This record gives sequence, structure tokens and C-alpha cells, in this order.
Amino acid sequence: MPTARLSAPDDFDGWREAARRFALTGVSPDDIVWHIAGDAADLFGENAPAAYSNAATLAEAAPFPVPRAFMALARTAACHADPERFALLYRLLLGLREQPMLLSDQADPLVRRIETLARIVRRDIHKMHAFVRFREVSEPEGGTRFVAWFEPDHHIVRLVAGFFVDRFTTMRWSILTPELSVHWDGGRLRESPGATRADAPGGDPTEETWKRYYAAIFNPARLKVRAMLKEMPRKYWANMPETALIGNLVAQARNREMAMVDRSEERLRASRDDSGTVQDRWARLRAQAADCMRCDLHKCATRTVFGEGPLDGRLMFVGEQPGDQEDLAGRAFVGPAGRLFDRALADAGIDRSRAYVTNAVKHFKFEQRGKRRLHARPNTGEIKACRWWLDQERALIRPRLTVALGATAAHTLLGKSTSVASVRGVPQKAIDGGELWVTVHPSFLLRVRDDAETEYARFVDDLRRIAARLESL
Repeated sequence: MPTARLSAPDDFDGWREAARRFALTGVSPDDIVWHIAGDAADLFGENAPAAYSNAATLAEAAPFPVPRAFMALARTAACHADPERFALLYRLLLGLREQPMLLSDQADPLVRRIETLARIVRRDIHKMHAFVRFREVSEPEGGTRFVAWFEPDHHIVRLVAGFFVDRFTTMRWSILTPELSVHWDGGRLRESPGATRADAPGGDPTEETWKRYYAAIFNPARLKVRAMLKEMPRKYWANMPETALIGNLVAQARNREMAMVDRSEERLRASRDDSGTVQDRWARLRAQAADCMRCDLHKCATRTVFGEGPLDGRLMFVGEQPGDQEDLAGRAFVGPAGRLFDRALADAGIDRSRAYVTNAVKHFKFEQRGKRRLHARPNTGEIKACRWWLDQERALIRPRLTVALGATAAHTLLGKSTSVASVRGVPQKAIDGGELWVTVHPSFLLRVRDDAETEYARFVDDLRRIAARLESL
């Protein structure tokens, strides 16, 4: 019976070479034995059958291409613990010879099964990236090494080792797992047999510092226990020092959240105090906004981004919401759109330091894409929840003229949804009775691909007309 001898459970290169030979010589998937050296089910041991080869037929067969996507999929799926994985991959390989577009058929049972294997492996890889915790140990010959214990569900250690080499290139480290251990000495990666949890250290002096930091940044308002357990299953908790704190932090979460609400209500009462100067009242309002929980955006944003500028300013600009850089800096219009905005103001002859700049929504709404946070448009409920803050700002500053930058700001100030094009360049009456002009948001200009210079010039022209109108008031 044709037999493929693979050197390890994740021997993708061995599978690829064997599968190529079998496919070129027309071997049926049902006739092949996929033999993995050292497998617990290995009945042959040192006497395993020799690998099948039919050199004469192989020389006569014509090679065939396979999609690059299949190779990437197969390399990942081959790391799954399913004992049928190599046979399934070979069967799909033969299917691709007959139907080159087979991978695009999401209804095909074989394609779906292998993609499921690959998806599970990718999730296991993600868990290893996230939950490996190194502990510092002293080595007998001197120096230190960082050692971690991890129990993957699948054969991913070799596949993931490069990630840790790239991230911790200057460290000497070891990752111990039941199946295989890998070690990095700063210049060479080597392997050793699997280990046990007892071989890994239990802790180090830096863990107490890390625990204090973790407890300090724990936000009870963002706590979602089910989501946390789905992302961080309990099986990984023994490897991570911070998990010893989670039970107590969860138990206290409700009380801490209610304390945050109480502080917010105290600041709300303080903000309604009409005593003191406009600066005092604005400072109280800004402090209260720091703990705003009027909508769910506070749960993911870093902080509230309040408006800034002269409190006696005659001109107010209202944007949509903070962006990624504004969320991190805590200031409005400091990212790429803000820099473009500054340039346009200068070209239009407007001094930004004499205008009050704020946003209709005070928290950054985004979608997480890998490590990037991509802007997401606020919905009507979020706009309405945040309008209270803008109303308070406008009541304190009393601008003679307000400029809405974009549709979200126009929606807030007009009290209804409208398109920028329908009201651009024509004076409007804001919902509170003040004069309002509407133009595009600077971020729109960053997205324009065609006629970018024309659109920028049109934006500057809008600002010049606004400046001229302000002079006449």
C-alpha cells in the first residue's frame, strides 16, 4: 500500500512532496497511508514502510500548478490535530486539478472542512500570541533567560516561533510545550523535546508590578464577562499572573461602576452651578464630560475629547467626532484631518487660535482591524446623547457664527439629517437660533482621489466667505 512518511505532525513540506508524487502518478486518496514518525498510534516504529515512489511514472507525468491560496491554506490546516488532515488536503489537491476554481466554492463540503481546520489553527495561533507569559530565570552559567509555558491545542509551535523571534530578538527565551520546546539565544533558534509544566518557573519579581498596573487600568464600565471568557478561556489563566486578580476585580466591578456614575452626577450638579466666571463654568463642564456615560462609546474610547479655544470666540467650528490621534492626545483636530484644517484656515486668513473648535460627538467610535482603529460613523442615538454637551458649550461661548464641518455636525446643529451638498455655502439657522454655515469635513478632502486640488480650493473658498460674513456681524 502506498505510504507517505512524514517527520513530524506539522511536516507540511514532507506532505507537499509526497502529495506531488502521488498526484503525478495517479494514486487514489483511499489507497494512501499517511505515516507520522513518533505518532502515538505508530504501530510500525523503526520498521515503518518505505515511502512510495514510482520514478518511471513520475518522470513521464506533466507537472501541474495549484493556486497560491491553496498552499497558504494547506500549510495552516496541516497544523491541525485532526488525524485526517493530510488525507483531506490530498483529496482537495486532486479536486483542484479537475476544478481550478474549487476553492471559491464555499458550498463544497471538503473546502468548508479544510477552511474550518485552518480557522481553528489561526485561532490557536492568536491565543499563543496573546497568552504566552515569560518569566525571568537565572541560568547556571550566568545571565538570564525568559521562560514560558504554553499548551496549544494544535501543532503550531514551529509555525509561531518566528513571531516571537521577531518580537523578542534581543532576549534569550524558551517556550515550553508538551509536544515541542523552542529556544532562542539571540542568534539561533533550536528545538528540544516537549516539557511539563513543572519545568517552567512559577513567577518572577516583575509580576507584582504588572499586577498593580493591570489592576490600575481595569475599567469596570467596559467589563463583559462572556466576551472576556470567550477571548481568554480559563485554560490559559494558569500561565498569566494577572488572572489571579480577575475574580476580585469582577466582583468589585459593579460597585466601582456605580461610584463612577455617582461622580458623574456630582459633576453634573456642579456644572449647573451658574456661579463663578465663564472659565470656571467651562472647566466644571469639561471635568464632568470626562466621565460621560450617556452612550456606549465611552466603553471603548480612550477618553472624552472636549472642545478648546477662546471662551469669548465669535466663531465656532463643529466637527463630527475625534479620530484615532485625537482620542490618544485628548485634543480636537490634531490628526491628519486637523493638520489639513489648519492649513486651510491659514490659506483663508482665519486665525485658529481665535476660534473655538469642538465635535458633535466627544468619544471616538471605531472598528478594530488588526492593530488599526478605523473610523466608524456615529449613529443617531449617539449623536442625540452627545448633543447635550455641545448645547452647554454653545450656551457658554455664544458664538456669533457656527460652522458645521460635515453631515454629522450639520445633523446635530440643524436637528435633522441633511446632506452637505444641499445646504453648503448658504446661511442656515441652527436649532438654537444662531447663524450656521455648513461645509465639508477636512477628512473628506483626505479621501478625495480625483480633483483633490479643486476640492481643497473649494473648501478654502467656503472658509473665506465665512470669514467675510463674520466681519460683517
